[in-house]
Amino acid sequence: MPTATVNGVRVSYRVQGEGDPLLLIGPAASPAAVWDRHQVPDLVRAGFQVITFDLRGSAPSDAPPGPYALDDFVTDTAELIRWLDIAPCLVAGVSIGAMIAQELAREHPGLVGGLALLATRGRSDVFRDALARGCADAMRAGDAVPVGFSSVATISQLFAPETLADDKFAEDWLTTLSLFPQRGEGLAAQYEATVTGDRLPGLRDIRCPSLVLAFAHDIVMPPAMGRAVANAIPGCRFELIEQCEHFGFLERPEEVNRMLVDFFRTAV
Repeated sequence: MPTATVNGVRVSYRVQGEGDPLLLIGPAASPAAVWDRHQVPDLVRAGFQVITFDLRGSAPSDAPPGPYALDDFVTDTAELIRWLDIAPCLVAGVSIGAMIAQELAREHPGLVGGLALLATRGRSDVFRDALARGCADAMRAGDAVPVGFSSVATISQLFAPETLADDKFAEDWLTTLSLFPQRGEGLAAQYEATVTGDRLPGLRDIRCPSLVLAFAHDIVMPPAMGRAVANAIPGCRFELIEQCEHFGFLERPEEVNRMLVDFFRTAV
């Protein structure tokens, strides 16, 4: 994959398709390839040029020593957009990727032409902060945390009970996480960057067309937190997708992708 040097960090990226540029920002402790099975093919077929990249801390991008702040990722992303010369571009993010995207639209309005926020929040709370720090501790502990336990704990946060009742789906994800466990300082620092305090007031400055997609069973970024983001952004549309959890974009890809395509076609 090609790399760009942004904000002092080498970031790996991939460009696919032709059309209006659409940048996808992924969740913590996940490779950019998390978009490749469902979102990238559908969005390319819909006529977008899709750009994905690995956050600092996720190989093959650099993993400089932490801690990382959310603003570090925002600056990385802004400089990547300038490096690729695609401003103003459409931007979609999920989880920390959505938190990055909304701050990007606030701090660098000239870079973002349309904004889709999946599983987002603008304010942390005691439980969500403890969850992020606990996951970061487990990632730093390495082999001291049995891979079987960490795999089960991870998928229970990402997918709804209905999804995990599919034995093939659950087995595939448990196998993947056992072979590629989420470990290391870079991934831990990504999780800790979601501990942000209250950033909702600043989101009132966003002026581009905006959409929030919340997932009904999400415990990491609950629907009420996503709705608060939508309420803070002027004119933002809010949609709730049922029967899915934090990774609803992988559980309900057809519904999510349809909403993204419909929204971004009106945003350009």
